Amino acid sequence: MGNRFQVKVQVKDRFAAGAQYIDGQLRPGTSGRSHTVVDPATGEEVLTYELASTADVDAAVAAAKRAFPGWSGATPGERSEALHRLAGVLAERAEEFAHAESLQCGKPVKLSTEFDVPGTIDNTAFFAGAARHLQGQAAGEYSGDHTSYVRREAIGVVGSIAPWNYPLQMAAWKILPAIAAGNTIVLKPAELTPLTSLMFAQAAKEAGLPDGVVNIVTGAGRDAGEHLVGHPDVVMTSFTGSTAIGKRVAEIATATVKRLHLELGGKAPFLVFDDADLEAAANGAVAASLINTGQDCTAATRAYVQRPLHDAFVARVAELMETVRVGDPFDPSTDLGPLVSHVHRDRVAGFVERARAYATVVTGGEIPGGELADGAYYRPTLISGAAQDSEVVQSEIFGPVLVVLPFDTDDEGIALANDTPYGLAASAWSRDVYRANRATREIQAGCVWVNDHIPIISEMPHGGYKASGFGKDMSSYSFEEYTQVKHVMYDNTAVAAKDWHRTIFGDR
Repeated sequence: MGNRFQVKVQVKDRFAAGAQYIDGQLRPGTSGRSHTVVDPATGEEVLTYELASTADVDAAVAAAKRAFPGWSGATPGERSEALHRLAGVLAERAEEFAHAESLQCGKPVKLSTEFDVPGTIDNTAFFAGAARHLQGQAAGEYSGDHTSYVRREAIGVVGSIAPWNYPLQMAAWKILPAIAAGNTIVLKPAELTPLTSLMFAQAAKEAGLPDGVVNIVTGAGRDAGEHLVGHPDVVMTSFTGSTAIGKRVAEIATATVKRLHLELGGKAPFLVFDDADLEAAANGAVAASLINTGQDCTAATRAYVQRPLHDAFVARVAELMETVRVGDPFDPSTDLGPLVSHVHRDRVAGFVERARAYATVVTGGEIPGGELADGAYYRPTLISGAAQDSEVVQSEIFGPVLVVLPFDTDDEGIALANDTPYGLAASAWSRDVYRANRATREIQAGCVWVNDHIPIISEMPHGGYKASGFGKDMSSYSFEEYTQVKHVMYDNTAVAAKDWHRTIFGDR
């Protein structure tokens, strides 16, 4: 395993030519402004690069537009083979990707090694298969006099924006279904974490994908991002990020009548009924609330526990949280790394400090000192006694913070679970299949787990209800969103004057 210094040297060497990947080549941005990628574990510089300008976005879109006829004209088998090769390249480079992801995000290396990178490889293999399996209604004579069939066609240039919390996986979730369907793409990763998105594009070229099929522009949201979404040659936008910015993306996309996919914020409920396995629920709550240092829009954030189990649940979760090892992401024994930046760490800490006025911080709620003082660390935090309408229950904190509230009846528990603007993910914990089944029907979320919380698989869709957005990532549902449905209808009668014409002119 490479150490932090070696990984930094590799990153600087790899991106010496710039952090824009356009038409198969790295180049510097032309905005005249630079940005520094910072290691959140140490506060040290990783890479300083020139940000993209609107001209760089135009160049990337033009490259994607040029590449579109050839790539969309390739057979499904040819696109499938290219993606299978890409999965192979990613597998060969797995350690390199994991280290770069840990360096820019602060993820524990065991998370990037065992979750982010293998998940991305699996996604790539899935969409390699999906490229050959477009679904549609069977051809048939639905009118009696005509044969109808459905074509699914690539739609054109896709302009997508990915967030900083899962840079590699989110790049893959945007790029793979788009290109598997024959589209070309320009992706804007977050300025904080562009490294693995750029590496993914380079891997695509090594796998034999034509130049211009995958392009990366690394720039500010208000400049490069808004210009990409509003670009007249971009026909679809997929955005993952906060609900507030998602609204702005929707405004811009609507003005140019683009297809739009939004995966926005979350505030996932964790609903524990009084017949649940307490130990399983407590372990699940710790894992689900602390994954990626809580920087996960599906992370468990609101645990509603039926009153007979509430106190024991709080005590056990606090006990388990205190065993979590906070430390250097490059140490294989580390459980919890830093937040993505000091600014974000301070934002999370602000939520907890304000909550002390109306709730109890059971454990955590601290910025560690000592050898961790230079990093953006925050201890696992459990809060109880907050009201349902309080800030920590209603707002997306996006950090290692879990709030626990009691409920009495099943009706109340489900109502509380639904009582936020969000609806991305949720879980229900019960030994009673009927009780759990009711929760899966009535909780308003795009994914509801039963007796678990967090696992995702390439074959199943990921996306939200309500203020969590619309559209799906992963699965064949995502793949279909990147296609245009065309109905083709052939006359079978060879009759010049058809019977239906009399409704427009003449008589029978």
